[in-house]
Parts: sequence; structure tokens; C-alpha cells
Amino acid sequence: MKKSKASTSRRSEIQNIYQCYSSGRNTLAASALLRFLHMEQMEAAANQETAEGLIDRYEIEETARENRTMTFEGFYRYMESKDCSVFDQMHTSVYQDMDQPLCHYFISSSHNTYLIGDQLVGKSTLDAYVSALRRGCRCLEIDCWDGPSTEPIVYHGHTLTSKILFKDVITTVEQHAFEVSPYPVILSLENHCTPTQQDVMAQYLTSILGEKLLATSLDLTNQPGQLPSPNELKYKILIKNKKLSPQSETETEDTRETGSEDRRETGSEDRRERDSEDRRERDSEDRRERDSEGEESEEEDDDDDDDEEEEPNLKTKHHSKLKRSGKKKRKKAAVVAESLSKLVVYTKSVKFHSFNHAREHQQYYENSSLGEKKAHKLVKTSAPDFVRHNMAFITRIYPAGSRTLSSNYNPQGFWNVGSQLVALNFQSLGLPMDLNNGRFQDNGGCGYVLKPLFLRVNQWGFNPNSYLHNLKPAHLLLKL
Repeated sequence: MKKSKASTSRRSEIQNIYQCYSSGRNTLAASALLRFLHMEQMEAAANQETAEGLIDRYEIEETARENRTMTFEGFYRYMESKDCSVFDQMHTSVYQDMDQPLCHYFISSSHNTYLIGDQLVGKSTLDAYVSALRRGCRCLEIDCWDGPSTEPIVYHGHTLTSKILFKDVITTVEQHAFEVSPYPVILSLENHCTPTQQDVMAQYLTSILGEKLLATSLDLTNQPGQLPSPNELKYKILIKNKKLSPQSETETEDTRETGSEDRRETGSEDRRERDSEDRRERDSEDRRERDSEGEESEEEDDDDDDDEEEEPNLKTKHHSKLKRSGKKKRKKAAVVAESLSKLVVYTKSVKFHSFNHAREHQQYYENSSLGEKKAHKLVKTSAPDFVRHNMAFITRIYPAGSRTLSSNYNPQGFWNVGSQLVALNFQSLGLPMDLNNGRFQDNGGCGYVLKPLFLRVNQWGFNPNSYLHNLKPAHLLLKL
């Protein structure tokens, strides 16, 4: 059988370039190397000293180095090095302004971070959190559910994905949060737990994260009404969750004090038992209502029009009916434990209604989550409003529930309107993750990339869906 001709390898391509500039000689003179830098690499500022510096750095044969020449092996090492990379080496460290409000940055974000496989039967593992953090991810998702023995667990609810302990996730985050970047980590809690287990979550967050947990607002008297900057939040971990209103927290505190006085006055063991039984019954009822209505799921609550990622196909028909009926009468406010609510400072999750509603009612420390389908509609129909919204508020985008194989959408369209937390499935290779890796390789790989000025300042009325007649598009040709 006749063998097919082997494709040209990268090494042989580099060898052809070497022979062209060495004129068939065994070594490449410094002057010939300089000519290559000018003509092929377009390094107009390169001089004889630049060429000789490359020889000293990559040539290991002593005779060639003394003669200020480079062998093919030395040239090959140079061509495979960072000095020959198309990526600007000045950008391998943090070089951007890190004193802008958080909403002025693209932030590397992961969806269902705990999974290393698909969304239905995939494995949940702590290593997934370690991997994401080491890749510069700064927003991690944690799906929290009631577990046995009052131990909250993490998994993709109502599926066959494996379960891990919430406390182990928080311990892992504490250990690895700032290995590759000092800038803040956001823990996006997908909270399905009863108030009792939310109290346990709050206890773990406080005791395990310690000083790293941002539990109180910063003293920012010089910039009222805007989010703090990455520099101001260095080495801090923020909790993204729903939060009680100040009035609700006061009422909760009053109720607790009143209950305490009643118990002291009666001193009755029977009364305490009845109170305890009533609380258990209320917790159980709240759990049933939330499971049927989806109240506690931020991603369900914020995007009713999408295929909800918290409602995969493994659910029973009975539960699906409850879900549908729950959507129609979703009036009850989500149950959030006061202890957990107090840990939410600058990343309070709220439902998105409209851009007009957000301008009139949304506070700078509040953010919304949108499913990709609803977000796509807004990009298509209201892109300028979307851009203006993201100048002041943080928006998180997440994959549709129909992506059960953990596929990803193209993030570029959402970056074009300034969305900060464009969450992807980090375990899935392909173009979307290639784009994400390329975006966040910039600025030292710290997980925060400053948005361009037209996405931060409402001066030009930028619309990514239209082109200005007086501007000509720039064409970039890359020769690799």
C-alpha cells in the first residue's frame, strides 16, 4: 500500500526559514538574524545588540556563540519561545488600572464549577475548584442543597451528579483562592437550602474563610454610590446571594428577642418543644414550596423564559407540574437566613425586570443573572440599553439548561455589551473556552480585564449591532 505523504511539520517549516536567511550555511550570522527580525517579525526597533542578545539567550553551542552566530537548534529554541510569541509579553503581568469600580471589568467566571463532566450524571469534585482558580477564574458557582445530618451539600439538584460537602468546597477555596491572583474571588451561591442549613453555611463561611471573607462594607467616603475596585478588595472573598432588606433583618431580630422573652416568662418545657416542632414544620413547608416553585434558585428566579438549568430532564412529571403551577403564583419572597444575608455586601442578587426598572430602582451593590437566551434577546433588541446598564451594574450570564452536555455559548456577544460575569463550563474544550482563555490571558492572567472606555463611559452611545457611516472597519491580517 502506498503511504500518503506526511504533512509538513512545524520544525521543517522553521528549518526552511532558517535556510533561507542563512543562505545555506550551517549557522546564522547576527546580521542575518537581524534581517529576519526586521522583515519577518516586523520588529523595526531591533538592532545588532538585539540579535546578539537572542544568540546569548538561546544558543547553547559555545563556538557559535563566540562567533556571534546561531545554529538551527538555537534558532528553533528562539522560535518556540515567549520572545517569539504574538502575545505582548508586557501584558504577562498586571498593567491595567485596577482602581476602577468592579463593574468596569470583565471577570473570569465559571458555571457549575464543581462539575468535571456533563450536567446530568457528571462527577462533582473539589479539584474542579482548584483547577478553575489556578486558571485565573474569579467567580465560582456553588449549588447548595440540604444534606444529611445538617451538612449542606453541593451538586446539580435533581440529577444524578455526585455530591460533595459545602464545608469542603469552602475549605478548598480558602486554600487556593489567591495562588495565581490577589484580586477578589466571588462565590456565587445557588442557594436551595432551608434557613437551618443556611445558618450552617454562614458559620462555615465565617469560620473557614476568616479574615479573607468580606463581611462588612469598606470605608469608601471618597467614592459613595459605587462599587469598590479590585485593588481595594485584594485578598477578599465576596458572597453573591440574595439578601434580606434592612427592615426584614430588623423584624427578624425583634422576633428572636420576643421569642426569648416568652420562653423566659413561661419557663415551660412543653412550650419550647412546641416552638421547636413549629419551626421544623415551617422549615419543611418552606422546603416543599421552594422545591416546587423554584423560589430559592437565583437562576430560575431571574430568568423564567429560559430552559432553567436547575430543572434538568431527570425530574418527575409530578414535580414538573408543580414547577409550572409554582411559576404562575410565584409571589412569596425567597427565604434567606439572616446569618447568611449579613455576609452579602457588594454582590446582592436581585431579579432583572427591565433596563428602565433597573435605572429607577437598582442599587449599585445589586446584580442580576440572565440565562443566555434572554440575554441574547436583550443584546439583539436593546444593545445600547444593555451597554449603559453594565456601566453601572454587574450582570452575570449563564448557559441554558438545555446544555446538558456542558457545552458553551459564544461569550463575545455578551462581552460586546459589557457584561462582566460571563459564566462558562470550564471543563469543556472548544472555541468559547479558547476565547475566554485568550481574553483572560491579558493583564497578567489575574482574572480581571479592564473594559474599553466606550463600555465604561456613556459618551459615545455604543451599539455593537450597528456601524457608524463615518467610520471604516479595521482589517487585521495575521500571518502564522
